[in-house]
Amino acid sequence: MGLPMDYFTSVRREFLRYKSLGENTFAQLTDSELYWKPSPTSNSAAIIATHMAGNMISRWTRVLEEDGEKSWRNREGEFTDPPPTREALLAYWEKGWGCLFEALELLERAPEGTLLHIRGEAHTPAEAINRQLAHYASHAGQLVFLGKILKGESWRYLSIPPGQSEAFNRQMLRGTPPDKEA
Repeated sequence: MGLPMDYFTSVRREFLRYKSLGENTFAQLTDSELYWKPSPTSNSAAIIATHMAGNMISRWTRVLEEDGEKSWRNREGEFTDPPPTREALLAYWEKGWGCLFEALELLERAPEGTLLHIRGEAHTPAEAINRQLAHYASHAGQLVFLGKILKGESWRYLSIPPGQSEAFNRQMLRGTPPDKEA
């Protein structure tokens, strides 16, 4: 399809990074914190996760045959009606990521000239992947931000904690793998 094979390795790694940020945030939140909203018009972590999963299921289901914005998707409901329990939320989250990773397998083998459609707009596979990579990265950042707000001083950093940059850099210069993913 014209993309180097390491492109798919790279995007899988990045998608996994954002998935991990979400999951490591969820692990630090209580059930009630998952559904907490900073204001009535804000989104909770549960709403953001529901929207991400709904987007993935829509975008990546039958990716080679159908537009990524499915008629059966209830996008508005993603912002008002997240799954009611942690277990149901995480199951939906996994379903979304499963659709994404299955689609990447298909796209890796797609013939040159393949086009995907999102809301009627044609995209090369790389364009569609990059569009969604940026979308999920922004929402992963929102999840982390909500987690940090909720946990305050008890937040366990998912990258280099404040004040640890120099130690991290020294460790990298010695060739020792970092303890935490940056």
